[in-house]
Amino acid sequence: MRALLLLCCVLALGACTTSPPKNTDDICSIFYEKDGWYDDAEDASDEWGTPIPVMMAIMHQESRFQAKARPPRKKIFGFIPGPRPSSSYGYSQAKKSTWKDYKRSAGRYGSDRDDFGDAIDFVGWYNYQSYKRSGISRKDAYSLYLAYHEGHGGFNRGTYRKKQWLMGVARKVERKANTYQKQLVGCEEELKNDGWFFGWF
Repeated sequence: MRALLLLCCVLALGACTTSPPKNTDDICSIFYEKDGWYDDAEDASDEWGTPIPVMMAIMHQESRFQAKARPPRKKIFGFIPGPRPSSSYGYSQAKKSTWKDYKRSAGRYGSDRDDFGDAIDFVGWYNYQSYKRSGISRKDAYSLYLAYHEGHGGFNRGTYRKKQWLMGVARKVERKANTYQKQLVGCEEELKNDGWFFGWF
């Protein structure tokens, strides 16, 4: 009986886990499907100055919007699961130490890496640090992603210049941001009006 109860609890918790959007290539589809995500993204954009499509493109690259995403484990002898290469976790793939800095700096002490609203706010905050520390425009998805990956010190030293694969990924993020921007033009007014409408009931 106790084992059955435990199994039911595990299944219930699993059902509560937020699944990724069905169509991660369409920002309008994402926001229509995931109630509250547009409002969270808009709040983060207003707070930190990065356009919504840029933040969403970075998150798409980092986790494909999977709440509990982690980097794959290294393989020992080619088949034994070993340690993970970093503490990156959640929608934004933020490391523990960077997330701790964010909570302290932004005053977000109760934030969680597997909460979309907190994660999109983190991406906006980090891009704001890139703007302050590295002089990157908050609309420059390409450079923002390089700083997001390399850290501000690494970006300022130009460590990415020796990583052709990383610059290729950053261009991919830039293209995704541009695509998201074009898509959002067609649905943002409706998303804003939905938020206004439901706010009265």
